[in-house]
Amino acid sequence: MKTPLTLGFAFIFLCALGSGRLLAAPEVSQVHEMDAAKVVGAQKCGECHKFEVEAWKLTPHFKTFADMHKSQDGLDISTKMGIKRIKSESLCLTCHYTVQKKAGEVEVVSGVSCESCHGPALDWLNLHNDKKLSRDQKRAKSQAAGMLRPDDVYSVASNCYQCHLVPNEKLVNVGGHSAGTPGFDLVAWSQGMVRHNFLLDDGTEGKVNKQDSQNRLRMLFVMGKILDVEFSLRGVASATQKATYAVTMAHRVADARAQLAAIQKLAPTDEVKAISDIANGVSLKLNNAAELTAAADKVGELGKKFATTQTGDKLAAVDPLIPKSDKYRGDGYKP
Repeated sequence: MKTPLTLGFAFIFLCALGSGRLLAAPEVSQVHEMDAAKVVGAQKCGECHKFEVEAWKLTPHFKTFADMHKSQDGLDISTKMGIKRIKSESLCLTCHYTVQKKAGEVEVVSGVSCESCHGPALDWLNLHNDKKLSRDQKRAKSQAAGMLRPDDVYSVASNCYQCHLVPNEKLVNVGGHSAGTPGFDLVAWSQGMVRHNFLLDDGTEGKVNKQDSQNRLRMLFVMGKILDVEFSLRGVASATQKATYAVTMAHRVADARAQLAAIQKLAPTDEVKAISDIANGVSLKLNNAAELTAAADKVGELGKKFATTQTGDKLAAVDPLIPKSDKYRGDGYKP
């Protein structure tokens, strides 16, 4: 959880950080806040998705419910932040737990769960299960009601980055939390222990945890780099002082720009070119929240467009860049 950071000073951003009067940046929307009143709980999902839930129980996403508030890292960070009870402070709950509102009371019901990724299910659960609807109707109606489906690559993947890039300056600078999960990569993480692809083509549940297709991996890989740009820009926008958080987020922008340049050289698309132009054109400095946020918003819109216009078949040239199975974060669950 806590990771020491080595701060280089070659990046031009560092010069900008030292200039100007420090002003509080406007609050930037970086984390998807779930409506606790619409959370139904993982047990509801498990009534139909047995193997998916069993796969989840083997992951850190599940185990954080019982372990995080006891871990030394968690205790050290919470002490520095003045948090007395990890499971009752919203700062920790947002990314590490699932919260449900029952009879007017808010209660932590699990770690990072099904609804953390696919959205609170109250409004779409019955539509998702309605046997009177065709499969296409179920998809359309449940998605319209708020379900984040796996084929909506941008929306589902953005949930990952909203937490794994740690969108809180004070948590990093004061608490000592790492400024993002070290080595986080959308392909390596999604294809490892969190993989739960048991759904068959006819919509029924199978017993094989399928690997994603190569086209899907290409989409996930490029989308991950797009989201890295978007949320690193949001991180810089929210920074208020020259310290670990701001410097790290700026370096992430630089790294993501380089990665997108490599992708664009191999498999050019209009969206990646436009995103690169935006990322290269924005000024990475403190007190520039409006420009940085506007840039991040544009990148987000282009990311959504990329997700709906590209299918992966024209991205084969990026295959050498995609992490191979030996880099995956753990092994996929096998029933």
